[in-house]
Amino acid sequence: TMRLQAPQFQALFTPGLRSVAELFEKKNYELRIAGGAVRDLLSGVTPQDIDFATTATPAEMKEMFTAAGVRLINNKGEKHGTITARLHEQNFEITTLRIDVVTDGRHAEVEFTTDWHKDAERRDLTVNSMFLGLDGTLYDFFNGYEDLKNKKIRFVGKAAERIQEDYLRILRYFRFYGRIAEKPGDHETCTLQAIKENAKGLAGISGERIWVELKKILLGNHVNHLVQLMYELDIAQYIGLPLDGNLEEFARVTKNIQNLSPKPMTVLTSLFKGKDDVTNLDLRLKISKEEKNLGLFLVKHRQELTKAQGPEPLRPYQDFLMDSREAQTNSKIFELLKYQGEEELLKEMQEWTVPSFPVSGHDLRKMGVSSGKEIGTALQQLREEWKKSGYHMDKEELLSC
Repeated sequence: TMRLQAPQFQALFTPGLRSVAELFEKKNYELRIAGGAVRDLLSGVTPQDIDFATTATPAEMKEMFTAAGVRLINNKGEKHGTITARLHEQNFEITTLRIDVVTDGRHAEVEFTTDWHKDAERRDLTVNSMFLGLDGTLYDFFNGYEDLKNKKIRFVGKAAERIQEDYLRILRYFRFYGRIAEKPGDHETCTLQAIKENAKGLAGISGERIWVELKKILLGNHVNHLVQLMYELDIAQYIGLPLDGNLEEFARVTKNIQNLSPKPMTVLTSLFKGKDDVTNLDLRLKISKEEKNLGLFLVKHRQELTKAQGPEPLRPYQDFLMDSREAQTNSKIFELLKYQGEEELLKEMQEWTVPSFPVSGHDLRKMGVSSGKEIGTALQQLREEWKKSGYHMDKEELLSC
């Protein structure tokens, strides 16, 4: 058996975790770290959040924590077997080992067990099915550690069975592939076959759940390969993507954007041919208003709002921003520059401060212009002059016009 001694592992032992471990030990209940946190620790990464698994039932945990005066946080997880305890300013989510009794491809009814192997068996991917004892012992029933070292993504047991328990696992397969696999195209044929045969199960999964996974895929590695695969395996249509997505443009933009940390929507928009594609995505996935607006902005301006030839390539973007009456235009322009792969211009644009127009109606009144209408016209003309000067003319220069 393997024993993990990594510094990331040692760092988990806060006063809170020590107290939790002590309570479970006293009662002879087993407690182990489960799932994603184990994968992260084995990869030398500090896990963001840690899930624990135990042989104790929710009732036993409640009784034990209450007797010890520990505060329980009600997170509605109890019917799935999860208890959340708060010790030393830290929350601990601890779930009873369980077996899925019936599943409908979305959620499962569970019964509790004390069999670690059975619990591992109902998890999605081998790299997510491991447990880690608090002494550092690794419990790995499905060669997850081997797969992690070889950067292989595989379902636990039979792919089709795992997928039919929850069709969202198709997208989780892609997400972890983009996170762990070394190169595109390294899939088992039988896995791809199972995904293709079960793709339409995704039609029954809520848009919100799909969008969470899809966004992570769009920001991971191999995104071009994975989205092409979604089309080949007939997944695209069930998750709100256009039937005739522009895969050439997608390939070009994903290359442009690699090191520019774009928003997921910026990457995705390159598949879209027009604004209907954005609307359809929104209908299926219920994206946020900000995401929808960004998609519509990019579809509308990606072709004609481009850099100028000559000494001031940024001018079209600056002019657009100065003329815009909408909120958040600058962040949309940053995303447009990423989409276009204009790394240098993006840096310049991010450093550019929007100048404020130096003349006011008050200045014109002082010069004897009195009617509101004339003031309005004059200000508009001066604004044009100021824009032509590249926003360099000051108040005196403008008023002398």
